[in-house]
Amino acid sequence: MGGFMEYVKTRTIMTKSDQGNLWFGIDYHMNLYRGCSYGCIYCDSRSDSYHIKNFDEIKSKENALQILEEELASKQYRGVVSFGTLSDPYNALEEEYKITRGALELINKYGFGVSIDTKSDLVLRDIDLLKEIQMNNNVIIKISITTYEDELARVLEPKVISSTKRFEVLKTLRENGIYAGVLMTPVLPFITDSEDNIRNMVRLASLNKANFIYTKMGMTLRSNVHDYYYEHIEELYKGLSSDYKCVYGNSLVCNPLRYPDLLEFFVKECNRYHLLCDMSEIIKDYKKKISMNEQISLF
Repeated sequence: MGGFMEYVKTRTIMTKSDQGNLWFGIDYHMNLYRGCSYGCIYCDSRSDSYHIKNFDEIKSKENALQILEEELASKQYRGVVSFGTLSDPYNALEEEYKITRGALELINKYGFGVSIDTKSDLVLRDIDLLKEIQMNNNVIIKISITTYEDELARVLEPKVISSTKRFEVLKTLRENGIYAGVLMTPVLPFITDSEDNIRNMVRLASLNKANFIYTKMGMTLRSNVHDYYYEHIEELYKGLSSDYKCVYGNSLVCNPLRYPDLLEFFVKECNRYHLLCDMSEIIKDYKKKISMNEQISLF
């Protein structure tokens, strides 16, 4: 899918993470793109706090790869660089512009690790680079899936490939030796917060050879995202927005009403299938291949 790319000026591409040990052990944040065309009705990145105007339009950063190379070359610590915390790095324009692939080539050149969040099968295009990066540093791919039901996913995430295809992407990554799992976030109260959904998400993660499945068992609704989300769920489920307002009001964090029970159920299902689900255990598992001393010896 081709299209016109608009560029925005920037001085930096990569920033140091202040919560790496809390979120998949990442050391640096990077968003090569701004905005997203997936149309997910729950997306927290629509919030004004991220200062992304016209979020449904995909833009990139001017001279992104040149700036990135300068930043990578200047870093002493070759840590894990996170792609896609705000905008999917494999969006509708990436196939044509290859900015994410260019960044991965630089990551590989300078010996950094990589953490990728995506809903796209285009990540499979870059398996060759991910394998090379994983030889010298750490790689973790998180396939974002909210529900195992394709029809429900289609209305919640109208321009994303089906959940079934995303599980197939996961399986292909794993068959190629890439460390990968499922990011089951958000969990939408009254919609995807059922034992049936949790059970099948864990089952399918295991069936497709996931290393892990992670969830926060809830969602965030920033004040300026409320109206967008409520408008869309009201179209899907008449009266549901009133239930949200009654239960959560203007709360930022919206956990399911049965949060403790569902979280316990989730952990039991993960244990049943021998899947990692604890953040600290996931970090320990995927980072076990390289230590600081080993990294220093490489460079």
